Amino acid sequence: MAILFTDLVGFSRGALKAGDAAALELAREVGAGVETVVTEYDGRIVKWLGDGLMATFLAPRAAVDAALDAQAAVGEIDVHGHTPRMRAGIHWGSPRRLGGDYLGVDVNIAARVSDAAKADQVLVSDTLLARVELGGLSAGRPKRLRAEGARRDLRVVQIRRA
Repeated sequence: MAILFTDLVGFSRGALKAGDAAALELAREVGAGVETVVTEYDGRIVKWLGDGLMATFLAPRAAVDAALDAQAAVGEIDVHGHTPRMRAGIHWGSPRRLGGDYLGVDVNIAARVSDAAKADQVLVSDTLLARVELGGLSAGRPKRLRAEGARRDLRVVQIRRA
């Protein structure tokens, strides 16, 4: 399955400046927008991670389309003059289910792929990219993912709408 992680870039720093009420309003708007998109693509939200989430998809292209659409939706949000910036990472693997959660190496790799993304980027592992039909998408140049717990030959690629 495809494992997606999202994160708002600079959320904690911005929350300190804006205060709890504005940060909560922003988190609610982002959450509603991202959740809508994930469900539209038959994804399942596994858990919320403060200013981000973990979701799973049975179809790799659905995960990519959901991440790109969620990023676009987040880019349209404005709370008190602030527009959040989201990053996302997706990996394909066989995580182990534990209750309503998933864990294992592939979950850790997906989180590291997300951590490697910059603001407004969707990064995918080469494992996921090999399973995606790129019609309407463009893929950047592969780069080695240098992260603890990731295999040394793992590459990540930025995906965009063509």
